[in-house]
Amino acid sequence: MRPGERLKQVRTQLGITTREVTEKSERIARVEGNEEFHISNAWLTQIENTDATPSIYKLFSLSVIYHVKFADLLNLFGVDLLNIGKHQMLIPLEQTHLTNIDVADSDRTVTFPVRFDRGFNLEQTNLLSRMVELWGQVPISLIQHLDLRHNLYGYVGLGDQTLAPMLKPGSFVQINQKSRKVQTFKWRTEFDRPIYFVELRDGYACSWCEQQGSRLTLVPHPLSPCAVRRFVHGTDAEIVGQVIGVAMRIVDVNSGDAVSESPR
Repeated sequence: MRPGERLKQVRTQLGITTREVTEKSERIARVEGNEEFHISNAWLTQIENTDATPSIYKLFSLSVIYHVKFADLLNLFGVDLLNIGKHQMLIPLEQTHLTNIDVADSDRTVTFPVRFDRGFNLEQTNLLSRMVELWGQVPISLIQHLDLRHNLYGYVGLGDQTLAPMLKPGSFVQINQKSRKVQTFKWRTEFDRPIYFVELRDGYACSWCEQQGSRLTLVPHPLSPCAVRRFVHGTDAEIVGQVIGVAMRIVDVNSGDAVSESPR
């Protein structure tokens, strides 16, 4: 069904005539001080019966008159405001700037873990999906751009110091399951070096990796107290995927020194 036909369907279901739309839009245009909000009978007929696209002003008036969310009317014409954030992530700004979370429709929900398994050991590295006991629907206004049920996320255990201090224990990482082959290109800094989430026989690890044939080596950070670990790839260890995102606290909540002390 064309967008115009959908608009006509909404209007007829509400029992509103085209003349009433014109009268109500006149009131809106008068209050807003802009004639662009006015909807004439001829204009409404054209929109409802052709592929014409209304202006933002007239769409605003229809949203008010029909008591339909402005975002829903935009969706009729192929504009989904929820995609703004996704596109912004693909087209980032080069300069450092302040940002905010823009929620187009706070009533929508997203699947999110609402209860974690009480038997889960926070000291050990693990997949987030195995830590969750109950999934629920959380308003999208609270959390955006995350689909934890369908994407893979990992938790770096509090006792896992493999990549500390670069990747602190207690961090959450996003994992790209499609990238499971150890890359051998030359990196300039430690931040360019790929990090992998690895499944072991007795748990998981989040580490730099090197592979020679069937031998997989887990390489710790130079400042880490952990030692190099070697496994047989495919038998003792399997790469889950490459880490592509990190959520990490940079100040220890149990230590108020960094917060309470004033600069000297």
